[in-house]
Amino acid sequence: MLTFDGDVAIVTGAGRGLGRCHALELARRGARVVVNDLAGDSEPAATVVEEINAAGGTAIANHDNIATAEGGERIVQHALDEFGSLAIVVNNAGILRDKAFHNLTPDLVEAVFLVHLTGAFNVSRPAWRHLRAAGYGRVVNTTSASGLFGNFGQANYGAAKAGLVGLTRSLAVEGRKVGINVNAISPMASTRMTQELLGENGELLAPEQVSPVVAYLCHRECRITGQVLSVGGGHVSAVVTSVTRGITEPDLSAESVRDRLDEILDRDGAIVPRHLGDELKMFVEAIRASQPA
Repeated sequence: MLTFDGDVAIVTGAGRGLGRCHALELARRGARVVVNDLAGDSEPAATVVEEINAAGGTAIANHDNIATAEGGERIVQHALDEFGSLAIVVNNAGILRDKAFHNLTPDLVEAVFLVHLTGAFNVSRPAWRHLRAAGYGRVVNTTSASGLFGNFGQANYGAAKAGLVGLTRSLAVEGRKVGINVNAISPMASTRMTQELLGENGELLAPEQVSPVVAYLCHRECRITGQVLSVGGGHVSAVVTSVTRGITEPDLSAESVRDRLDEILDRDGAIVPRHLGDELKMFVEAIRASQPA
């Protein structure tokens, strides 16, 4: 059994839905959990903490706002003050403000970006300083199929979620030499945010079925980094970003792009870069091979 032996985890947006399930699963396996959720009319974070403590686990509630840099700093400091260490960050918090693109207003864009993308930065940055000094850490971000593949009426949400993939891959590169693994999940689960979108399919997608993947990605035995795993209903798959071999013409023109588009889009022999350097290497090799001897 994969256990955490007291590793300290922060889970944002953990008062309900996926975040609650992640917090419960990590605590069940021995992690000490900071359950972050904004306090409203009810106290969802406190309720989750009560569930964890009643089951013999250890957790504290935190109500700081991830949408501000100060809030992110306070969440991390709360973990350090209460438990003396930090090993895991799960950036889960999210909101929806769906509108067709022509109806989007700046406030609907800003609100979604603040919670999803800026919020992940705000928590991860102060956490990163501590994880880097400790020489170990696990960070799990939450992207979405909307960001990976697109979805009508979710330009703001999809753009923020795609940004989290860029954050994941860049932090994975920086974290490799200092013991920090950074991965992302793209969950399919029935929660308050997704009930209308999923419809009757929601019956197949319990949020509890996503959390085992999060638990693995948070564990010391996890060796992958910079990956995106799609998960839902007991199904897990990897989302890969590939680059086709394409074409190389020293005198490239718009007409040659038009005439050889099928070759450019041909996926045969495509590579999956680990980082920018892998794609750059492919570019340079192709360009040099096309030059006269």
